[in-house]
Amino acid sequence: MVGFGYKQGWLAVRDGEPDKILGVIGGHAVGTMGWRAGLDRAYTNDDLVVVTPQLPGADGAPWTLVAGRYFLVNEQWVDAAELSRALGGEVQFFATYRVRELHRWARAVDGVTVRALRYVGETGEVTDWRGEPDRTELQIGLPPTYDPEHDVLVSEDDVMRLAAAWSVDPTSLDGRPAAGPLTAARL
Repeated sequence: MVGFGYKQGWLAVRDGEPDKILGVIGGHAVGTMGWRAGLDRAYTNDDLVVVTPQLPGADGAPWTLVAGRYFLVNEQWVDAAELSRALGGEVQFFATYRVRELHRWARAVDGVTVRALRYVGETGEVTDWRGEPDRTELQIGLPPTYDPEHDVLVSEDDVMRLAAAWSVDPTSLDGRPAAGPLTAARL
């Protein structure tokens, strides 16, 4: 496998079936690809995503990751709660882009947003704060409640730490044996 995550957006779907996920997000499979080639294309094409086979992750559950620049470019339109409702389970969304210091995560279960945060370090703004931070978020330095009078700092490494606690840290995949190729899809 090849790791990814920095300067990228991705979904993590618990017990996710790749075909069902693609149907819900409007993806049309264009074939399978090796990890390096697939991720290279997902980083450089605004309309292509790659879907992993199920990967072991948090809570011993299988997680399917869907990654692509599409999610980073269109992150404001990604609705984890709606995807969770349509897929009937847990969906997480992560995005990080160091140029603007944009860092975002959202977690939804059975169609309900459990937690969401969107931070734009370029302006120092928190533009989305829903739900209460969990233990991992508190450990990375988030306050228990949001107060616009106090600074909040989030880094891309914080996004990866949270992804590891909630599902799968995609940067940790480098060099691990692949359960199969990636499925590439156009949106």
